[in-house]
Amino acid sequence: MAQYRKLGRTASQRKALLRSQVTALLLNGKIETTEARALEARRIAEHLIAMAVREKDNFDTVTVTAKVPKKDKDGNRVKTLVDGKKVTEFEEIQKTIRKDQPSRLHARRQMLKVLYGAKQPDAKGKKMAEVDLPKKLFEEVAPKYVNRNGGYTRITKIGPRRGDAAMMVLLELV
Repeated sequence: MAQYRKLGRTASQRKALLRSQVTALLLNGKIETTEARALEARRIAEHLIAMAVREKDNFDTVTVTAKVPKKDKDGNRVKTLVDGKKVTEFEEIQKTIRKDQPSRLHARRQMLKVLYGAKQPDAKGKKMAEVDLPKKLFEEVAPKYVNRNGGYTRITKIGPRRGDAAMMVLLELV
């Protein structure tokens, strides 16, 4: 007996389907799909969320010095004339960054193997901005589930599909 549902697809098609469903679930918080697909997508999503919960606070805060080009009041780079050439002026600033520990970096890379790149409308709703899903998992999703041992998703039956009577469900984050 197989350890997973084949969903009537080849391995590459099945993997692509499940990756896209898990990406949509983590991006939007819920998806509507068939029962068999939801059960398989749930396994993958729960694994990713558990990984994020485990590695949530596993980073160091480091202060670095960065060279940044000087800008004028209009936001353009300030240039000076040196030996007949225009050269951009730079200033040094102190910046605090988060540096992942090796285990968190490994978890991030494992997540990126499963998740697709995703875009969402920006705050104004005009441009599509790239969403860093591992960052969203670590910073938004994982803190909600720190005191929970599994069971991060819920499946609610919503009735048969009109065309082929396949049972449709709502898969959502709890």
